[in-house]
Amino acid sequence: MWLILGLIAIVATFINLYMYKTGKDYKLAMAMGLSFTVLTLCAEHSLVSNWVKGEDWSALLDVVPTMEKALWFLTIVSILLNIVPILLELKNKK
Repeated sequence: MWLILGLIAIVATFINLYMYKTGKDYKLAMAMGLSFTVLTLCAEHSLVSNWVKGEDWSALLDVVPTMEKALWFLTIVSILLNIVPILLELKNKK
């Protein structure tokens, strides 16, 4: 599930940037991109929670250290890409 939500977050982020570039209202796409990023993180947390409940320590030891770094990086990138249009609008107003 986290993979599907992550892909939707990426698509929504690119729609956000495309809509800004074409001069259309991008705020809904921005909200969707950020929302699906959060849903991706929640789904990943749920997956890890299920592994803990099932005491699947090998899965936790194998996946969690790498995924933690990847999720931090991708979340920061998602936030930055989704707020780029707002920052560019503020810059253009000056």
